[in-house]
Amino acid sequence: MQLCAKLARMPFPTSVIVVDNASTDNTAAIVRQWRGPVPVRLLECRIRGKGAAVRAGLLETTAPLVGFCDADMATDLAALDVVVGLLLSGERVVVGSRAHVFSDVANRHSAVRELGAVGFRALARAIVRDVSDTQCGFKFFDGSLARAAARRLGTTGFAFDVELLARCTALGARVLEIPVRWRDMPGSRFSVARHGAGILLELGRIWLRLRADRSWHEALAVSPVAQTSPLKTVGYL
Repeated sequence: MQLCAKLARMPFPTSVIVVDNASTDNTAAIVRQWRGPVPVRLLECRIRGKGAAVRAGLLETTAPLVGFCDADMATDLAALDVVVGLLLSGERVVVGSRAHVFSDVANRHSAVRELGAVGFRALARAIVRDVSDTQCGFKFFDGSLARAAARRLGTTGFAFDVELLARCTALGARVLEIPVRWRDMPGSRFSVARHGAGILLELGRIWLRLRADRSWHEALAVSPVAQTSPLKTVGYL
């Protein structure tokens, strides 16, 4: 596993949680048989959807620093060194951004899918301001902040990142985007025609949910979670 090889070189203890969200391949068997310097634990999530899987994984953590990345390793793990340095320096949310001017992106998407992505980003920015790419699957957080945001996460599908980042900002954190080397991997089943309407509905529900929770955000804005000092110790998801 590429991720374990990278984490094994970190100067502190690390571990990995693999969330099995009704997979039809042999992911679970591989995890159960894994032996290596980095502990890998399998967590089953019976609720369908990427958002549900990420929420389950984040809530299972206890580390001061946590994060998640796509299993296909579309984002080059070299960026992990930058992420850790930024989090240790006091940043609380660090995410990869394919829209960053210094990112190296190899994209094989069709023109229709690219147009859909432009529309999605415009709508997402209405919910999470100043974040140019909410959907890159490379996000890392202060652990207590991530768990507080994940507890209120209600989006189980594709657009969950938008709600997760919005809840982090409501808790007083800024989202720092960093450049990444990203390669489009084969196997994506996303289709604008099949999934576009559902995603628009998800974004609408996120907007309504966040407005309904405004009083919760205002109460937590002055909570200890929102005022966490820079980290002095580190664990890793």
